Amino acid sequence: MDIASGAAWYGQLAKPFFAPPASVFGPVWTVLYIIIAITFGFVLVQTLRRSLPFSVLLPFALNLVFNAAYTPVQFGLRNNLLASVDILLVLGTLIWAMWIIWHLARWIALSNIPYLLWVGFATVLQLSITWLNR
Repeated sequence: MDIASGAAWYGQLAKPFFAPPASVFGPVWTVLYIIIAITFGFVLVQTLRRSLPFSVLLPFALNLVFNAAYTPVQFGLRNNLLASVDILLVLGTLIWAMWIIWHLARWIALSNIPYLLWVGFATVLQLSITWLNR
């Protein structure tokens, strides 16, 4: 899997009118990864301290797995359909994580709203790209 040539391949795909320039993704993800590290890290530490059950950590952990899988799937495998499934799993596990933590640590759910908004947008973008390049 060559991610660099995958990026060139991605550049050649048909994209919807609302697709942001490639330069937007780096800064946005930098901010989001900081939010993820703080909030997901808090859940992990609290689970390890046994202040939270593993069932609370599970959607956060699955979200990280699906998030990490996206780039190799999209740019390495160059598989739009599988990337669409993956981004739907990222979105689903994020909603699940925010829902399960809401009554336990509301600040975590609220802090992840920018992540939710971006993943919602990214989901629509990915599904559109998949449709346009079928």
